[in-house]
Amino acid sequence: MNEHLIKPTEGEMEILQVLWKKGECTVREVFEELNKKDIGYTTILKIMQIMHEKGMVDRNTSAKTHIYKALLNKENTQQHFLNKMIDTVYNGSTARLVMQALGNKSASREEIDLIKEYLEKLEK
Repeated sequence: MNEHLIKPTEGEMEILQVLWKKGECTVREVFEELNKKDIGYTTILKIMQIMHEKGMVDRNTSAKTHIYKALLNKENTQQHFLNKMIDTVYNGSTARLVMQALGNKSASREEIDLIKEYLEKLEK
């Protein structure tokens, strides 16, 4: 499976977030975790079946209730989406992304310290 060729939709990303967080779970557990009133159980089931066909998730069918787990690596998927967003939304400018992110949402003192520490490492 070539992860670079698989591009999850927004809905698939929400499901992947649940699977990455919980490890393995049923469709019902994903449905309950997403707690979406406007998306039904059967819709989530269908999306997860499509994700299985695409190779994004594995499905254990040995029991009556199927168990799903993510096959896509979380860090690789996040990196792919971040790179795509930097290229398409910010014309390749990481600085513009960071300034926009910090300008739109207040960072905690701990987050600011982590950012400073990271920037110091980059300068060395």
